[in-house]
Amino acid sequence: MMTRRLRRSGTGTMMGFNALVLTTVGRRSGQERANPVGWFPGPDGSRIIVASANAAVDNPAWYYNLSAHPDKVRIEVGGRTIEVVARQLHGDEREHAWRQIVAAAPRFAQYQERTDRVLPVIRLDPRQAA
Repeated sequence: MMTRRLRRSGTGTMMGFNALVLTTVGRRSGQERANPVGWFPGPDGSRIIVASANAAVDNPAWYYNLSAHPDKVRIEVGGRTIEVVARQLHGDEREHAWRQIVAAAPRFAQYQERTDRVLPVIRLDPRQAA
């Protein structure tokens, strides 16, 4: 329902922050899967997303699809469809992005406190034309 609304309007928010439609390829099925996901601005036109699953024990299914096929991802945001490459952030790069995320949306700090897993932070960079 949220996915359809985001696609129809071309703009959207979810839980008080920007939302996009993330389309991944199923790691086992090979089928496309679309999910609404909150995003934060990253450097150089990238977007940052968090695999929080509202502090669930496991990462969301889209995270595993994205990890299996990081180069077969697209987003729909602002009325545009953009082919992207996904890259999980680690170390200082993750820490810098994490500080930005919790400053903009403190609920993510609460999610992190409620789960034993480290919430994956993923950067989505526009794919370069070949």
